[in-house]
Amino acid sequence: MASKDKYIAEVLRRLSKRYGYRPRTQLSHINMCELFVAVLLSPQSTDAQVNKVTPMLFSRFRSFEDYANADLRTLESYLKSVNFYKTKAKNIKNSSRIIISRFSGEVPRHLSELMELPGVGRKVGNVILNEGYNIDEGIAVDTHAGRVSRRLGLSRHDDANKVEQDLLRIIPQKEWGRASNLLIELGRDTCGARKKECFRCALKDICPSSDSR
Repeated sequence: MASKDKYIAEVLRRLSKRYGYRPRTQLSHINMCELFVAVLLSPQSTDAQVNKVTPMLFSRFRSFEDYANADLRTLESYLKSVNFYKTKAKNIKNSSRIIISRFSGEVPRHLSELMELPGVGRKVGNVILNEGYNIDEGIAVDTHAGRVSRRLGLSRHDDANKVEQDLLRIIPQKEWGRASNLLIELGRDTCGARKKECFRCALKDICPSSDSR
């Protein structure tokens, strides 16, 4: 276990040196309402896709009250370039209603409460808590983090929830929030799904899947 701990520590040290100690989400936002909506739009869509629609969306809808009272078709019209936009529009509207009625207009600070909201699973909830409140109840595992975790030998699973459970067991809790974003940054930068660029990876000499060892 000591060797595994040292491996994890070295992975985080090197990724921190490359991408910053605690990289933040690339989803554009300036407050909790915008963060919540942007993260709800992110599943099955890239951050770049989401960031293309949110400027006009955020200029039209400025609060949870605006989303809760929005005409659904009007809301959908702002989201058409995002995958599954009709479902996401409905989730944003219904989640906003619940946030107002049950949580006094404040985004919940506990994962269990967040996951009661339409469209919020563990990954979405973890991102909201980590980015919005610096609360680390879990590790957000998207496609990048899952792929990188498998290649680094941190998990053998394809299911995001199972990957998260593997990571929670081996990564110290104080590192959970930043570990997620560091793995995501690595996946975006050099450890792509279709192409690995191991020759320029910060972990090329210690990763078991490296082509440059």
